[in-house]
Amino acid sequence: MKKIYSLFFYLILSLVVVGQKKVADSLGALLANEKTDSNRVKLLWLQASTIRGYNPVEALGLAQQALSLAKKIKYTEGESRSLGVIANTFLDIGNYPQALEYNLRKLQLEEKGKSPRNLSSVLMSIGVVYVLEGEYQKALPYYRKSDSIITQFNVEPLKYNIKLNIGDVFDRLNIYDSAYYYFTQALSISTEQKDIGNVGASMTGLGHYFRKTGTLDSALFNYRLGIRYLEAGNDNNNLGEATLGLAKLFQNYHQIDSAVWYANLSNRISERGNFLINQLEASKFLKTLYKEEHKMDSAFAYSSQVQELNDSLNSKSKIRELQIISSNEQLRQLQIEEEKRQARVERSQQLQYLFIGLIIPGLLLITLLLSRIKFPVRVIRILGILSLLILFEFLTLLLHPTVQHLTGHNPIFEILIFVCLATVLIPAHHRIEHWLIEKLIHSREHRPLSKKTTPRATPG
Repeated sequence: MKKIYSLFFYLILSLVVVGQKKVADSLGALLANEKTDSNRVKLLWLQASTIRGYNPVEALGLAQQALSLAKKIKYTEGESRSLGVIANTFLDIGNYPQALEYNLRKLQLEEKGKSPRNLSSVLMSIGVVYVLEGEYQKALPYYRKSDSIITQFNVEPLKYNIKLNIGDVFDRLNIYDSAYYYFTQALSISTEQKDIGNVGASMTGLGHYFRKTGTLDSALFNYRLGIRYLEAGNDNNNLGEATLGLAKLFQNYHQIDSAVWYANLSNRISERGNFLINQLEASKFLKTLYKEEHKMDSAFAYSSQVQELNDSLNSKSKIRELQIISSNEQLRQLQIEEEKRQARVERSQQLQYLFIGLIIPGLLLITLLLSRIKFPVRVIRILGILSLLILFEFLTLLLHPTVQHLTGHNPIFEILIFVCLATVLIPAHHRIEHWLIEKLIHSREHRPLSKKTTPRATPG
């Protein structure tokens, strides 16, 4: 039976992967023909998001390309989305420090943006990373800030998630009153939204609260009703957690047969869904329960299963470590390429500045040379004006980054500073232009004629 469940799971997983590959191939075909940079960014991050579940290394490469292009064209939404995909890919493979780093970079962008949904979402994502690292106290401030924004701006799609997440953190910290408050809120929202899976998850949280606080009848009611909703919503992850919670409750009731039955049910559900951590928890519970009941054969059997599951988790952990090493190297190579690209851009800009810097004295020199030969006055005047225009525009171009830095990219202050500069530069430009042109033309008109040789009379 175990082999049949495993075969069924891998069959479903294969079908999902095949479907994802088809979507990724379609996005790749669109990307090959897309010419607009902003659309290319969208297609790149969508393709990366599609394949990150089965090919995280390639997903990181695509998302990094999207990020570089978004930065180049100053497409903030694309930059933020790309950072989010990179963060989620690192989260999938268990590289929590990198996931946190990219989520924090995304947060810096969203704090300057105008999307409450995006801001609250990234704050919640940071909280999730801290929860997965076991840093529950660090997760809470991000969850609370996310909750505040969601409430203030009525971000409907995230209301349930944030309440359940905060309730889960308080449950893990054994702060029961706060856990109850947020699980109740999550239940109210999910009931209003008529999402039966979310209703079941909320009731499972309440079941945990009532069991831990000794209100066993209320715990029994919430677990049983929650299990029905979870079964209807095909939420096997939370279903495995709920059935194990019910097993622990029956242990408190001293109904050992029911405790064993529900723990075994949790074990089977978790195995079927390949939720190894849930399965390990169920196996540990059964091993301890059988030991307490002095059923050593059964305790030994589950002890062996616990060992097998630990080995599987360790094996997965090693695979994750390899993926982390591979992804870090992939990211390092992409960063090297990005640094090279930036260096090429900076080099190109330096050459352009050098070219402009050479043009200005070159034009002045040409103007001076033309003023000394017979050449139309209008052309000399135009060349003089052109050289001065380039000089003043070049000065403005050089000053612009400094002005941006001083004003913190504040457009009002930038305009005021450039207006002040213009009040000085424009009159100065006109005066210098008038002086230079008049000087050139005057020197040409009053240049002394060269002496000519007087012809000699031939002797008679």
